[in-house]
Amino acid sequence: MQKSIKVKPNSQQQKIIEEADGSLTISLKSPPVDGKANHELIQLLAKKFAVSKSKITIKLGLSSRQKLVIIDIKNQN
Repeated sequence: MQKSIKVKPNSQQQKIIEEADGSLTISLKSPPVDGKANHELIQLLAKKFAVSKSKITIKLGLSSRQKLVIIDIKNQN
């Protein structure tokens, strides 16, 4: 599954908002420094979709607020 994601780093609290078009807006506590925000994003998505962190890949936008994320939800028990 592919998800378009808009990330808001340095937020007061973590939250995930699902937009009408199916994209996600995610507020992260971590700053966008040394990949900390991306690491937190992967942890949040793994919890939301009940998959391991290794099943989540940031395909586009590693250093951008707009990201395209691939979530491999196949073969989950």
